[in-house]
Amino acid sequence: MSTPRHHSGETAVGRPRDPQLDDAILRAALAVLDETGYAKLSLEEVARRAGTTRPAIYRRWPGRVPLVLAAIAMRLAVPTPPDTGCTLCDLGEGLNVFLAAYRTIRPDVLIALYADCATDPELRGRYMATVVEPPRGAVGCTIDRAIGRGDLRPDVDREMLLDMISSLVHYRALFGRLHLTDSEAEEAIETLLRGAAVDYDALVEHSEALELEHTSPGGSHAPTS
Repeated sequence: MSTPRHHSGETAVGRPRDPQLDDAILRAALAVLDETGYAKLSLEEVARRAGTTRPAIYRRWPGRVPLVLAAIAMRLAVPTPPDTGCTLCDLGEGLNVFLAAYRTIRPDVLIALYADCATDPELRGRYMATVVEPPRGAVGCTIDRAIGRGDLRPDVDREMLLDMISSLVHYRALFGRLHLTDSEAEEAIETLLRGAAVDYDALVEHSEALELEHTSPGGSHAPTS
């Protein structure tokens, strides 16, 4: 009589994923997006460039949309701007970080990708978390610091102000198909802060004083009259 085989109930551990291959696949996906856009991206071409196979990609990402979201997340993971104590400087830098991240991605990629995510709640949530929230959070930090310093009115609607700044960038990227220029970004900040600042003219004076200090030959030790 044969002895029944014993099953421990433990799931066999497969071969661990190779992080170098993950990185190669994501970078290959970005290269294809840069060259052909989202609509023409194929997993076959990504696999060829990464030196792997379609099944290897599917073991990591269940389809084209999750793969592209993971790829562009590499470019949109923006750092929090430093706190210089200058609200105009910090908001300008925060928005520039925001803009720089978006400029690394073709405008047609973002709108086509959103169209594929819009009807699926899970994918739409991942799109928002990947494309919208990281840059938005960077600008949000600068707004919080400005409120904490007393440069912005204590009753200012933080979320509304943040939405007004970020939505302009998103609108251009998704629908206008043109990224916001640096001069337009500066004008947008000026317009918004005139309504939100406690003393906008004082913010401008502080910003100009810091700029003069940094551009003077002697730096912070430049002689004053």
